[in-house]
This record gives sequence, structure tokens and C-alpha cells, in this order.
Amino acid sequence: QVQLVESGGGLVQPGGSLRLSCAASGFTFSSYVMSWYRQAPGKERELVATIANPGDSANYLDSVKGRFTISRDNAKNTVYLQMNSLKPEDTAVYYCNAVHYRTRYWGQGTQVTVSS
Repeated sequence: QVQLVESGGGLVQPGGSLRLSCAASGFTFSSYVMSWYRQAPGKERELVATIANPGDSANYLDSVKGRFTISRDNAKNTVYLQMNSLKPEDTAVYYCNAVHYRTRYWGQGTQVTVSS
């Protein structure tokens, strides 16, 4: 069956870094546009970063530009989110998302907490 399994979240101090991973299975990963979303308590889920194919230009939420980098490895069916210079306002549950036309899959989410 289809699975998107996120990992790499945790507690980090402001200014620190984390690398999130999302391992996909059960579908043709290379055909899907991959994205990371996040949802903070009391807020709507927002799109953080999107990548279509390896080497393509990625799109980012303005507030994370220059700090976050999305990448994908189609050989490993995995998408990554490298997060640097983390801020308390980056605290949220981060979700992996896969889209191909009208088909959309979500991961279960991984918690990222930025606090001193």
C-alpha cells in the first residue's frame, strides 16, 4: 500500500539545523511532485517547499527562502528538507505530500520544535 514515512524531526535550538526525510513506497515516486507542508498549533497547514524532478527549480515559502532546501532522490524514493538557521516560528508538524494530477498522498507528519 501507499506509504509516506517522515523522519528527522525533533527539538533544536534557534539557529540550529535539521534534515527531514520522507521515504515513499507503493506508488511511482518519480511521477509525483513532492512537497513539504507544515502546520503550527492553531494555524492552517501551509506549503513550505515543492520540487518536481531532481535538478528542477524548487519553490519555497517566502519565510524559509535561503534557509531551507528541498531535494529528492528518485533512486531511493525519498524527498528531503534541509532546514538551517531554524527559528522558533518554524515550530510545527511537518508533512510530506505527493501529487500526481488528482491523486494526493500525505505522510503522518513529524514534529519540529525550535526552542532554547
